[in-house]
Amino acid sequence: MKNKVRAQVKSRFYYIFWGTATISVVLGQLYVGTGYRLLYGGMDDLLNKVDGVLLHQGGRINKSNPFDNYL
Repeated sequence: MKNKVRAQVKSRFYYIFWGTATISVVLGQLYVGTGYRLLYGGMDDLLNKVDGVLLHQGGRINKSNPFDNYL
């Protein structure tokens, strides 16, 4: 009977490297996703403030269409 030779022999460094790389990518994705969520929250607050100012100028609701005189 022949002994089966393993096709690939991976060292401990292989698993440490790819484990570290995987964790780094996942943490980076979480960091970027959190940044986008914070940016969206800030932009949403800003747009709500600006929307309130632009819609209620002079105590009345401004319903004019900015594209009326486009062409």
